[in-house]
Amino acid sequence: MLFIRILLTIMITFGFVDAVLAAEESSPMQKLDSTVEEALQMTKSYHYTEAKQLLNDFSEKFTKSAILHQTFTMDDIRILTVAHHQALRALNSTSMNHEQRVDAVTTFRLVVDALTSRYQPLWSEMKEPVLTAFQHVKEAAKIGNKEVYRQTVNHFLEKYSIIEPSLRVDIPVEEVQKLDAKIQYIDQYSADNLKKKEAVSQLNDLQSDLQKLFDRTEEDEADPSLWWVIISTGSIIIGTLSYVGWRKYKGEKEEKEPRKQKD
Repeated sequence: MLFIRILLTIMITFGFVDAVLAAEESSPMQKLDSTVEEALQMTKSYHYTEAKQLLNDFSEKFTKSAILHQTFTMDDIRILTVAHHQALRALNSTSMNHEQRVDAVTTFRLVVDALTSRYQPLWSEMKEPVLTAFQHVKEAAKIGNKEVYRQTVNHFLEKYSIIEPSLRVDIPVEEVQKLDAKIQYIDQYSADNLKKKEAVSQLNDLQSDLQKLFDRTEEDEADPSLWWVIISTGSIIIGTLSYVGWRKYKGEKEEKEPRKQKD
């Protein structure tokens, strides 16, 4: 009987947690997040018309959600609106190539995720392409080839521009501004100037800042709610087992006392 109580307690605990997580996943913003993800997949598959329809649907539903819940700052809405406009413009453009369209919708996708996710934002998955692109910038600066340097800088800027709006949602604005200032430095200076000692130091500092930017997201990969589940369930199990052990000990002790009295 006691075992059944323990089993029921554990099942109820997990059932409650699953219900809470399911409710979060079905929230209005989570549904909109899924809509944008679908739009991105449509864009990658060259289904631009369907992607545009999904982004238009997002706009209508988000306006209602934002007004009802009042969960976003004016800066959040501004960043989201700009990214949404640029994504639609890319899908409507006849001059942009497929990769540029995907990048624009990806940027919007990352902003929406930054607004809705509580841990491990999607923009952190851009770590490898961003850091690799910047490493190529350093190598080109070291060689001193102006043409190659400009090409690598442009490629890095393209990768960084994909995550920059979502950084403004997730990270204090002062930190983003400092990072942008260093990036502007390498964009404005020529390869010849970047071979100087001061410029090399600037490149190393920027590389370090970019590394720290992505490392900070890896420090807390687990969903906090998962830790809550582990701690809560563990506490219940430990408490229940302790109670079972105490009852067993008490029962054995009570059985021994009558025997001693008979002896």
